[in-house]
Amino acid sequence: MNSAIKETNFQFPNQKGFYKGKVRDVYIFDQTIAVVATDRISAFDVVLPKPIPYKGQVLNQIAAKFLKATSDIVPNWVTSTPDPNVTIGKRCEPFKVEMVIRGYLAGHAAREYAADKRSVCGVALPDGLRENDKLPQPIITPTTKADEGHDEDISKEEILNKGIVSAEDYETLEQYTHALFQRGTEMAAEMGLILVDTKYEFGKYEGEIYLIDEIHTPDSSRYFYAEGYEANQRAGNSQKQLSKEFVRQWLIGQGFQGKDGQNVPIMPNSFVEEISERYIELFEKITGEKFVKADTMNLEKRIEEAVLKSINN
Repeated sequence: MNSAIKETNFQFPNQKGFYKGKVRDVYIFDQTIAVVATDRISAFDVVLPKPIPYKGQVLNQIAAKFLKATSDIVPNWVTSTPDPNVTIGKRCEPFKVEMVIRGYLAGHAAREYAADKRSVCGVALPDGLRENDKLPQPIITPTTKADEGHDEDISKEEILNKGIVSAEDYETLEQYTHALFQRGTEMAAEMGLILVDTKYEFGKYEGEIYLIDEIHTPDSSRYFYAEGYEANQRAGNSQKQLSKEFVRQWLIGQGFQGKDGQNVPIMPNSFVEEISERYIELFEKITGEKFVKADTMNLEKRIEEAVLKSINN
């Protein structure tokens, strides 16, 4: 198995802080951050024990492509990508919400609907929907942004009432979210895919709203194959999809959904390799480009040198 990077612990000159996210290590400087996309994988808001080879590279390079392709809609935090696993960008102050947008009844929303809940995050859903049906129009179902543990569903009304985001800023976030989802939908369609749902994170830099984090990756999004979608829905079959939902389903099959008292199952190496292959498949399918595996012989050293070079320029 190829080497994979589970975590980094660098100490850079003029470093102001360090933040370890679920799958990213963030090195904080005065006005800049260096984000290392590790090969960690999370599901149900839990980091799984084994890293996935090339996953970080896949996420970092897909995000770079889509951030560049949407920069005419909203400015984003990226200033450079000096390494397959590294992005350098502006140090924004993040909003404490994630803007989740759904075009189809899938994943968490489908599980809520199956439990006879006809509203998600305060957004009403019509009766008579089946799992993976297209919604009448895309809906925004925000979540809180948890520093640790689980993100939680929250309604627009709660966000505004609690003062988490101002009414003016939230309106802007909604507009950006719909516009980004429309662009992502169009780009997916060109590659024979359906962008089912995704999430966006935003922050402020010098008073202006920026798109931050990654976008349209398999960690933040769900894709169906367009071919066969209608036939599968008519027949009541599951949809062929490109996302990490298959990892969640494997975990559910092992009796794990991230609930208190449940033990995280250890993935066999064969399944780890399958996950890696699926991430690479998504990269090639969504970008239309051949995935070129970066050299992993001295992975940590390569990443450290890329960050050092960037912060010294």
